Amino acid sequence: MEITVLRNGIFGSNTYIVSSNKECAVIDCGNKASDIINEIRKRDLNLKYIILTHGHMDHVYYANQLKDETDSTLCIHEQEIPLYEDPNKNGYNSFGFSEALKLADPDKLLKDGDELSLGDETLQIIHTPGHSPGCVCILIAGCLFTGDTLFQSSVGRTDLYGGSWSQLENSIKSRIYTLDEGIKVYPGHGMDTTIGFERENNPYV
Repeated sequence: MEITVLRNGIFGSNTYIVSSNKECAVIDCGNKASDIINEIRKRDLNLKYIILTHGHMDHVYYANQLKDETDSTLCIHEQEIPLYEDPNKNGYNSFGFSEALKLADPDKLLKDGDELSLGDETLQIIHTPGHSPGCVCILIAGCLFTGDTLFQSSVGRTDLYGGSWSQLENSIKSRIYTLDEGIKVYPGHGMDTTIGFERENNPYV
């Protein structure tokens, strides 16, 4: 398995290209679709999934364009649809954009425990509400993509639509910190870390 990280997304969001045996999944789409496609073509990969960890605009902005230009399956958790589809809830209308946000219709609504095959690996969906109702983390081959649930030495904010501190705290303690300490964490913003480091050192949870 290989991981390519694009770090220059909207509000510093990360986009991840995860590949196995020439198939790949793109996790979050805050980076330009052209940059994502260039990386995929450079490695001669077949884009199988676009997975959105949640519906905030800095993670979904380029998903529509990426889906239009590829034969891929767009995935988001079923509880995130009300936020994803509403520019007042997903943050788009808060930042003065002049054009309407174009959103692709999801092809697959995710549930906790769903598994998606990718090359020789399996992507496991873990529902981690708190930052928003339908936040998910994605576990694959000793790596956890946490979106805006858990960051290096920080956690996601809970003051946006559908956010809940009690849910976020519970998600991190019961769904993330219970995983193996050696699992590498790839967050929606910032640098990677590990479960063990955050469990011992994160000042918020």
